[in-house]
Amino acid sequence: MMRNGWKIFTQDIKSICTNWVAAIIIAGLIILPSLYAWFNIKASWDPYGQTGQIPIGVVNEDKGAEVRGKKIEVGDELVQTLKNNKKMGWRFVNREKAMEKLKYGDYYAVIVIPENFSKRLATVISKKPQKAEIDYYVNEKINAIAPKITEKGASVIVQQISSNFISLVNKTIFDIFNELGIELQKNLPDIKKFESYLFTIESNLPDIYQLLNNTTNDANRASQLITKAKTILPQVKEATNKSLRTIDDTSQFIDQAEARLDEMKHIIEQNIAKIMKLHDKTNELIQNIDLSTIPTDKEQSLSRTIIEKNESIGQAIETIETTLNNLKDLNQTEAPELNEALSSLDNVRGDYQVLKNQAEQLDTLIRDNQNEIDKFFKAMKGNAESIKGHVEAFAKDYRDVLEPFITKTVGDVKSTLAEARNILTEIQSTLPEVQGVLNRTDKNLSEGREMLAYVTNQFPFINDKVIHLADKLRKIKGETDINEIIDLLQHDPESEKNFFAEPVKLKENSVFSIPNYGTGMTPFYTVLAIWVGGLLLISLISTDIHHTEGFKTKDIYIGRLLTFLSIGFLQSIIVTLGDIFILHVKLVEPFWFVLFGIFCSVIFITIVYTLVSVFGDVGKALAIIMLVLQIAGSGGTYPVVLLPEFFQKINPFLPFTYAIDIMREATGGILWRRVGIDLLYLLIFGLFAFIFGGYLKNLINEKTKSLRRKAKESGIFH
Repeated sequence: MMRNGWKIFTQDIKSICTNWVAAIIIAGLIILPSLYAWFNIKASWDPYGQTGQIPIGVVNEDKGAEVRGKKIEVGDELVQTLKNNKKMGWRFVNREKAMEKLKYGDYYAVIVIPENFSKRLATVISKKPQKAEIDYYVNEKINAIAPKITEKGASVIVQQISSNFISLVNKTIFDIFNELGIELQKNLPDIKKFESYLFTIESNLPDIYQLLNNTTNDANRASQLITKAKTILPQVKEATNKSLRTIDDTSQFIDQAEARLDEMKHIIEQNIAKIMKLHDKTNELIQNIDLSTIPTDKEQSLSRTIIEKNESIGQAIETIETTLNNLKDLNQTEAPELNEALSSLDNVRGDYQVLKNQAEQLDTLIRDNQNEIDKFFKAMKGNAESIKGHVEAFAKDYRDVLEPFITKTVGDVKSTLAEARNILTEIQSTLPEVQGVLNRTDKNLSEGREMLAYVTNQFPFINDKVIHLADKLRKIKGETDINEIIDLLQHDPESEKNFFAEPVKLKENSVFSIPNYGTGMTPFYTVLAIWVGGLLLISLISTDIHHTEGFKTKDIYIGRLLTFLSIGFLQSIIVTLGDIFILHVKLVEPFWFVLFGIFCSVIFITIVYTLVSVFGDVGKALAIIMLVLQIAGSGGTYPVVLLPEFFQKINPFLPFTYAIDIMREATGGILWRRVGIDLLYLLIFGLFAFIFGGYLKNLINEKTKSLRRKAKESGIFH
C-alpha cells in the first residue's frame, strides 16, 4: 500500500516539475495563503497606536460658575488639556457643525460639554451636590471597533476631569488637615483638659443625676411658691391700699396734734411761769414769817395762806401732767422721755404736798408748841428751797430737752409717715411689675421644669454615651498617640494632592510579553492561513488520480495525501518564515513557531483532504463550515468566555483551539506541559481523519458514486 502510494506521490511531483503551468499554479498555491496572513497581521499591527488619527468632535458650551467669589471655567480648562492630548484626533467645533459631521461619518464621535458643567461641579460644596455630565454621541454605523475606541477616549476625558477634580479637592482637604494639625498642636493642652473633663464628668455622673432630681424638686417647690405668691398679691395690694389710707389718716391726726402741741406748749410755759411765781411768793412768805406776828385768828392764819398757794401750784402741775400724758398717748415709742418729765412733776407735786402738810401742821404747831415752830420753819424753808430746785430743774429739762424732743419727735413721725407713704406708693406701683415678673418666672420655671424633665429622661442615654465616649477615649489613648495624629495631619498638602490624584499606580508586569497587537494576532492569522491553504489545495487539486489502473482506493488516498502534505509543508514554511523575516514579528521561540506551523499544516491538510477525498464536493462544504465555526469559536480574537454559549460548547472540539494555543506558546513563551496537551489533541484529530479516510473512503465512495455522477452530469461541478 505504501509502495503504491509513494509511486502516486512521485508521479505528482514529476508532473509538477515537468509542467510549467502546474508548477506556476502550485507556486501560487504555496504563496497565496501567506499573503492572507501577512496582510491581516500588518493591517492589525498597532491599531491602538494610531488613535490620534480618529476624528472626535469636541463642543464646549460651558458657561462657567462662581464659587465663593471666584470664577471657574472647567470647560475651557478641559479644552486646553485636550489640545495637548494627542491620543485622539480632537476637533474643537460648535454643536451644529459637530453633529453634521458625525451624521455623515466625518467624525466618529462627538463630546459635548454642557453649559451647566462648571455649575454642577461647584455644587460639591453644597448640601446637595450634583454630578456633572458630559454628553457623548457616537456613530456606530461607521465601524465596529471605532465606537469602542472613541468611548475609551471619552472615558479618558472623564477620568482626567475626575483626577484633576479629586486632586484639587484633596489639596483643599489636606490644606485644612494641615491647618487642623497646627491647631491641634496649639490646642493640645485644651484637648488634655477636655480629656480630664470627660473623665471627671464620667466620675460625677451619679452626682449629676442626683442634682437633676434635687433641681427638679426645687423647681416644683419654687413653682408652688410662685403660685402662692400670685394668690397673695391681691391681698398685698389691698393691705397696701389700707396702709396708705391709715397713713393719710395718721398724717392728718399728726397735723392736728402738732397744732395742739403748739397750744399745749404755750399752756405749759404759762403754768411753769405760774408755778415759779407762786413758788417765789410762797418762799417769800416763808422767809418773811415773823413768829411774833403770826396771827392766831383762823382767817388770818399762815397755814391757810400756804395751803391756798399750794392748791394753785397743784392745779398748775395737774395741767402740765395732763398735757404730758396726752403727748405720751400720741407717741408711745417716745414714752421714756415723757415718763421722765412726768416723774419730775410728781417730785414737784410731792414736795408741794409735803409743804401743804407742813402748813397744816404749822397751824397746829403754832397753837400747840411754840418751841417747835422755829425748827419747823427751818424745815419749811429747806423744803421750799428743794421745791425751787425741782421746779427749776423741770423748767430747764422742759425747755432744753422735752420741748426740742417733742418737736423733733413730731417731725420724725411726719417724716417717717411720708417715707412710709412713698414706700407704699412705690410698692403699689411695683405690684403690676411683680405680677408680670411672677408670670414670666412661672413661665420660665415651667419651661425649665419641662427641660429638666427632658434632660432627666434623656440622662440614661447621656450617661451611656458619656461612658461609651470615655471608654473609646481610653481605648484610643491605648492604641493611638495624639502626637502621631498631629504628625499625620501636618503632611505636605501638595504631595498629598499628587498622591490622591493617582493613589494607585498600575505597574504592569508582563508574564509573557507581547509587543503589539499585530504580534498578538499572528498565531490566529497564521493558523487561519494554513487552513485556507488547505482549502485552496482541495479547490484546485483533485483528490483522485486519472489513471487508477493497478491502484487501490487506499493507495490513491495515501499517495495524493502525500502530495497535499508536501505542498502544505511549503505553505507553512513560507507563512511562518515570512512572519519572522518579512513582518519582523517578535517571537520568543521562532524555531518552534516554524515547527508548530508545519505540524498544524500536517493535521489541517489531513483533515481537509480526508473530507474531500471521502465526501467529494460535500467534503469541501464541510471544510468551509469548519473554517467558519473555528474562526468564531476558537478564541482566536476574543476570549472564549466572551463568546456565545454555543461557541463555548464547541470550542474544545475545534482543531483551531489547540493549533492557536501552540502557536501562542511559541510567540510569547513556551509552557511545555500545555504544548504537550495541545499537540496530543491535534494528533488525535489528525489520526482520526487519517483512519477515517484510509478505511472508509472506499465504502463511502461506493455509496455516493451515483450522487457524484449526478453532480458531474449537471456540468457545474467537476
